[in-house]
Amino acid sequence: MNTTDRHIASAFDRDLETVQALVVKMGGLVESAISEAAAALEARDEDLAEEVRRRDKAIDQLELQINEEAARLIALRAPNATDLRVVLTVIKISASLERVGDYAKNIAKRTHVLAHMPPIDGAGMALRRMSQTVEKLMKDALDSYVHRDAALAADVRARDLEVDQMYNALFREFLTYMMEDPRNITACMHLHFITKNIERMGDHATSIAEQVLYLVSGELPDDPRPKSESVGRPPEPGPTAS
Repeated sequence: MNTTDRHIASAFDRDLETVQALVVKMGGLVESAISEAAAALEARDEDLAEEVRRRDKAIDQLELQINEEAARLIALRAPNATDLRVVLTVIKISASLERVGDYAKNIAKRTHVLAHMPPIDGAGMALRRMSQTVEKLMKDALDSYVHRDAALAADVRARDLEVDQMYNALFREFLTYMMEDPRNITACMHLHFITKNIERMGDHATSIAEQVLYLVSGELPDDPRPKSESVGRPPEPGPTAS
């Protein structure tokens, strides 16, 4: 490699480190959003819920910045196949993180509504436990990315089954509350959609883990992702307008 080529490679490495640092920063904000959205729901804390909603703008901005930097890298640096795989992985991971941020924001929005309804016994605590499980999945998925740890990524992929099982158990619990007292229906429907949002967060953590496996091996897993047979799946609770 001549001097010019070394300089180009060095510049690419610096740019790549910068964009990967943005992904790690974005991941930290998303982990906090998961935790704070669940804490606001459990405590019926509308101020904290509003803070979660407000901070989502920073997550969205980071995704835009990552995409712009990644596009610039591809256009200006002409990465080889291995480096291109890293750049594409960064784009996909940032997209998953942005979606998780949206789900946390949606939970915060429903918290504002639920704060003015009679509480459903134990729901806030149960959803907090489920959120903590997902937050740990997200942390491990991001750690597997930072350390290129395929074994940890595979473990995250397997553990998503636990989140599915928690979703199914809570769905049945909320259904029971609605059947016992029709006055619980509105609150339990909101709680059900929150539960589904959390379950989808787990799916995105798993998607990040799968991208890590692709990054390390060059191939996405070809076996079906472990899933629990879900009950009562509603329409996809996608992001809502700000």
